[in-house]
Amino acid sequence: MESLAEALKKNYHLNNFVLEKSFNEAKEDASFTKFIEKLKIPEKILMKHTSLLQKSNSELKNCKNCKNLANCQNEIKGHIYYPNYEENNLAFYYVPCKYQKEFEEKTKYQENIYTFDIPKEIKNAKMKDIYTDDPNRFETIKWLKNFLDNYQKDKFIKGLYLTGNFGTGKTYLISAMLNELAKKGSKIAIIYFPEFLRSLKASFNDDESYNNTFNYIKKIELLLIDDIGAETTTPWARDEILGTILQYRMQQQLPTFFTSNLNIKELEEHLSTTSKNIDLVKSRRIIERIKYLTDQIIMISENKRK
Repeated sequence: MESLAEALKKNYHLNNFVLEKSFNEAKEDASFTKFIEKLKIPEKILMKHTSLLQKSNSELKNCKNCKNLANCQNEIKGHIYYPNYEENNLAFYYVPCKYQKEFEEKTKYQENIYTFDIPKEIKNAKMKDIYTDDPNRFETIKWLKNFLDNYQKDKFIKGLYLTGNFGTGKTYLISAMLNELAKKGSKIAIIYFPEFLRSLKASFNDDESYNNTFNYIKKIELLLIDDIGAETTTPWARDEILGTILQYRMQQQLPTFFTSNLNIKELEEHLSTTSKNIDLVKSRRIIERIKYLTDQIIMISENKRK
């Protein structure tokens, strides 16, 4: 009867035979042989990972003919499944390719951008992509270019209250300029104001979340409040949230931007009326803070959403 030791030894040799056979068959592929030779790793280690090495080699082949990230054929876009040999151990990791590294470098600035309920195109907005075929946009573009050229972190410059008709790209224009500053290291936030208020109210019972979000927006270096005037006016939203944010930013001279379909006078009327009463004094207080913080431009342009 075969002893346990003999059975284990027989099984060990059988496994080695199978591994070696599989490895030698893989080496019939010239590209695989070339690949493993470059690794300079003992074959007794390599043959334990034949299928994984074949996967690495296959992904490297894909990379040779790849022109950009969009055409990546690898399992994880922009990455190569590649071996790493340390202390007699072979491990495999997903390593970024050159196109992925370029992409990460180009989009690294987005770490400086906080957005809330904002479309992806706004977060990716670029000054070079702004269309200039409508002369009604020239004043706004000129203003933004001037701000971009003259902004200094420790020197107060007024922001912009940009109003006008629907679908003219107000948010895109300001966001494109702010994104350029984010590339230079500035911290910016772009918030869709109606939804921001709803979310903040929903987190009211979570003091830490509520305070962290509110204080972050209040103190951010550059802030865009998008679509102000589209929210339902309540004393809480107007006085405790908007009023407190604007008062802090006015005192600290932090540039603040607004987009709205309402002009300043219309916004004042909107902010004065709640479901319970009309308060012109508190509305006027908000408007005076906005006027201190911004220049106003009325941009009547073509509606691109049609």
